[in-house]
Amino acid sequence: MSTILLIEDNERMAKVLARHMEIEGHQVILAEDGEAGLEAFRQHKVDLVLTDLKLPEKSGLDVLQGIKEENPLVPVLVMTAHGTIETAVKAVKDGAFDFLQKPVDPEHLLLTISKALETRHLVTENLILKEELLQSRVAKLIGQSRVLSEAQENAKKVAAGATTVLLLGESGTGKELFARLIHDMSPRKNGPFIAINCAAIPKDLLESELFGHERGAFTGAGTRKLGKFELADEGTVFLDEIGDMELGLQGKVLRVLEGDPFMRVGGTSRVKADVRVIAATNKNLEAAVGTQTFRADLFYRLNVFPIVIPALRDRREDIPLLVEHFLTVYARELKKDVKTISPEALDLMMRLPWTGNVRELQNCIERAVILCDGRTVKPEHLGMPTQGSATPVEVSPGDGLQAVSSAASRVAETKMIERVLAETGGNKSRAAEILKVSYKTLLTKIKDYGLARG
Repeated sequence: MSTILLIEDNERMAKVLARHMEIEGHQVILAEDGEAGLEAFRQHKVDLVLTDLKLPEKSGLDVLQGIKEENPLVPVLVMTAHGTIETAVKAVKDGAFDFLQKPVDPEHLLLTISKALETRHLVTENLILKEELLQSRVAKLIGQSRVLSEAQENAKKVAAGATTVLLLGESGTGKELFARLIHDMSPRKNGPFIAINCAAIPKDLLESELFGHERGAFTGAGTRKLGKFELADEGTVFLDEIGDMELGLQGKVLRVLEGDPFMRVGGTSRVKADVRVIAATNKNLEAAVGTQTFRADLFYRLNVFPIVIPALRDRREDIPLLVEHFLTVYARELKKDVKTISPEALDLMMRLPWTGNVRELQNCIERAVILCDGRTVKPEHLGMPTQGSATPVEVSPGDGLQAVSSAASRVAETKMIERVLAETGGNKSRAAEILKVSYKTLLTKIKDYGLARG
């Protein structure tokens, strides 16, 4: 059912038109002048506007301009008497979807409304597809381990409602896949799913990405841009790495979570979006609250239903299934006849620390398929240290398994970063892309591991 705003000062005609639209299943909001119409548009979630050109207070052209400033995606139909056809044509040039000549034929009206709503759906869908272009390969949750199954079961339970979800886990564990799983099992599954990595976008641009901006809001803002929250109306927004969001912006996100409208950057009108928020982080948000780098009120609002995504080292029994899946994916994508992995190579993969989790394993298999000239991936194709060549892990026996794991992880990360930096000629931006970490994270690890390069 669509909500239509009808702006018509002739009470009898308004009732007739409203009755025809309501019979068709639409909900109609009535306004008798242009000013009241714009106010009604701001107060309600409207899918289409039908307005007369000649109105008290503000004209139909004023209404059209105001609607397009508020939300350019909402189609506007204008009604006109015979003597104002030229004005109606101008309205179409100014952004109206179409015009209808009075007296309005009910069948033609309903057909035009149907076309306008379908066009809006296609335009919105196209914008959402553009947002998801970088996520063209649809990945799946692969594995049968108990810890993964428990996390999936929790995701299934929370999906049915509108509860905010906080996904916790290390980088590369598949938090976005879980967010998509929750969306796909929810009543919002036919709405958009829009993901944004809060750590990957400069702080001064993140607000614009989330909430949109008006033309001229800042240098380079040549046109209005709708933000992720607006585009995800009736769908889901996934805020990845929310622990990296600055405090000022956290407050604005909190207000959206509480159902309040927001303003685009540089805007004066308030926008309301019906979105479900799923957030994710690899940081300890409770500790961040203690150091006052994360808002306590936002943390408690996000932490209604936390789900911990297990690290790959905690579900090693899933590694063979993941290897088989990624071998199939990359053999097809790279058009290579790679079919299997040797027992020696699989044994090595079962023993590696996988500090980068599933993402690191995925990258490893992609490189292996590229390097493999036959049908079977062997240890030398993995680009990982073999048992004989691995750098020794120096820990005291009394330190326990956790210290061994930590030291082994450091060795593996160091070798991986060294190799990728060598492959990219020291280009840290490109290396960060290959390693699937933020530029800031890579710089920190280079410093910590003493790998500074010019």
